[in-house]
Amino acid sequence: MADWPIPAWLRRDAAPPSVMLPGGPLPLAIRRLPHARRLTLRLAPDGSEARLSMPSWGRTADALAFAEARAGWLAAQLERLPRPAAFGPGSMLPWAGGSVRVDWAAGHPRRPVLADGALRVGGPAESLAGRLRRWLQAEARARFATDLADYCARAGVPVPALALTSAQRRWGSCSSGAGGRHPTVRLNWRLVMAPEAVRRSVVAHEVAHLVHFNHSPAFHAMLADLFEGDLDAANRWLRRHGRSLYAALG
Repeated sequence: MADWPIPAWLRRDAAPPSVMLPGGPLPLAIRRLPHARRLTLRLAPDGSEARLSMPSWGRTADALAFAEARAGWLAAQLERLPRPAAFGPGSMLPWAGGSVRVDWAAGHPRRPVLADGALRVGGPAESLAGRLRRWLQAEARARFATDLADYCARAGVPVPALALTSAQRRWGSCSSGAGGRHPTVRLNWRLVMAPEAVRRSVVAHEVAHLVHFNHSPAFHAMLADLFEGDLDAANRWLRRHGRSLYAALG
């Protein structure tokens, strides 16, 4: 009986799948989806991995070949990503569609305070990035809570639980909870760095899902009624500039 070698992608001790690019291997995350009808390939917003979705009946070998054949496209997408910015004293921090200057001094309070167009902050310089990230997350939570209360009042639904995420694929999501009794809206904290209208458009989208858990015409009609701004403009901003939010603070 012939002793056939086990393919590398089937061996338990094999390295996780990846795509070889000019700069080195890029991790490849493969997802099998029951509703998928074809192979689709995307780059994670932060460039950390390539993401391939495939039909549940597809062959892994075909998925790997599909990704390898598009290595040039992935490399080009990586080149287009904004470079992570090193934040320190005097840096400009993205904020609400604009930016604020980081005014650091050892004598300032450790907790950042926004004043006179600058973010005043003290404490050890080596842990500055962590304090800035926590400040942004706290500001995001406060603004999301206000947005949720506003849109839920308009929609006539109870305010759901709020959770912050660092999701790579979604700006927001909504779960109905057990029996629909405990809904939770999850929002990407990086939206606090986007323009206010963009942030609020995502919150309005998720509130509309509390009523219509789909993307039916009724959902879109409700979203258009809830949101006071230009939905198309907000979506265009996210498509064009959303990835830039991942360059701030890692």
